[in-house]
Amino acid sequence: MNLFIKMLPSLFEGSITTLKVFFITLIISLPLSFILAFINNRENRIINTIFWAYIYVERGTPLLLQLMFVYFGLPYLGITLSRDAAIYTAFILNYSAYFMEILRGGINAIDDGQFKAAKVLGYSKVQTFFKIIFPQVIKRILPPVTNETITLVKDTSLAFVIAVAEMFTIAKQIAAKQASVSALMVAGLFYFVFNYVVAFAMEAIEKKLSYYR
Repeated sequence: MNLFIKMLPSLFEGSITTLKVFFITLIISLPLSFILAFINNRENRIINTIFWAYIYVERGTPLLLQLMFVYFGLPYLGITLSRDAAIYTAFILNYSAYFMEILRGGINAIDDGQFKAAKVLGYSKVQTFFKIIFPQVIKRILPPVTNETITLVKDTSLAFVIAVAEMFTIAKQIAAKQASVSALMVAGLFYFVFNYVVAFAMEAIEKKLSYYR
C-alpha cells in the first residue's frame, strides 16, 4: 500500500503530460483539418499533389517514426525543436491528415446535387460549405472521428521515444524500479477510464446531433 501511495504523485505528473498532449493535439488538429479540407482544390494539380504527398506520408509512415524525424531529423535541416514542440508538431500533423481524410469522405458522401443547387441559388463556396454541407457532414463523420480520438489517447504513450515523461513512460520506470506491475496496472486503468470518458462524450454529441431522423 505504501508503494502504491508513493507512486501516485509521479503517475499523476505523467497523466498531466498525457492530457496536455491529447487536448493540444485535438484542439489544433481538428480545426486545422477543416481548414485544409476547405482549401484543398482537387482541380488544381499543384495543390492536389501537395495534399496527396502530405496525406500519404502521414498515413503511410508510423507516428513513432514521425516523432523521431521531427525531433532528431529536423536539426539536420537547420530546424531544432524542443521535446514538447516536437511532440505537438508530429501529433498535430499526423492527426490533421487523418481527420482531413475523414472530413473529405464525409463531404464526398453528400450528393452533388446539393452543391449545384447552392450554386444556382447564389451561394458562395464558403456559404455552401458552412450553411449546407457542414451540418450534414459533421453528423456523418462523428463515428470515425470518435475512433481516431480514442486512438489518440493511446498514441500519447509514443512520446517515450523522445524521452518525454508521460503516463506510460513513468509507469514503466516505476515498474522496473519496484519489480512490480502495479504501476502498469494503474496506467492501464487510467487509459481505460480516459477512453471511456471520451467515448461517452462523443456518444452524447452524436445523440445531440441526431437530426434527419
